[in-house]
Amino acid sequence: MLRRTFIALAAATTLSAPAYAAGHSMDIVDTAVGAGSFTTLVAAVEAAGLVDTLKGEGPFTVFAPTDEAFAALPEGTVEALLADPEALAAILTYHVVAGKVMSTDLSDGMMAATVNGAEITIGLGDSVMVNDATVVTADIEASNGVIHVIDKVIMPPM
Repeated sequence: MLRRTFIALAAATTLSAPAYAAGHSMDIVDTAVGAGSFTTLVAAVEAAGLVDTLKGEGPFTVFAPTDEAFAALPEGTVEALLADPEALAAILTYHVVAGKVMSTDLSDGMMAATVNGAEITIGLGDSVMVNDATVVTADIEASNGVIHVIDKVIMPPM
């Protein structure tokens, strides 16, 4: 389950609008790879061994951080996580929810269990928030779920 979550997350960050068009024939991972703008997420999904999981049947909802979101982490964080697949998988799976959750399914204050086991909180106001991250692009559909692009890497409770 952790592998599926991580792959979904990686795919979500690489997605672009054209990659989602007409029929959603690509899974979350392929959609992310095709977008070309989620290289860090895709590399992390691969390093954590979650590609096969996220290419699985699903459905998955991935809150996918952009390359810029990963770049905003403290210096050395990404490299350290890539060297620690278990910690990386724990963070990546915190970005994945089982099932297909579209933006219209969200409500203010909603709690959602992640594949990681911890919960995230959804906030609806001037923008849609996932914990302290803002959803910058919502409802990118793939054959096995949906990706919502976020502007921060969210960290599970430790």
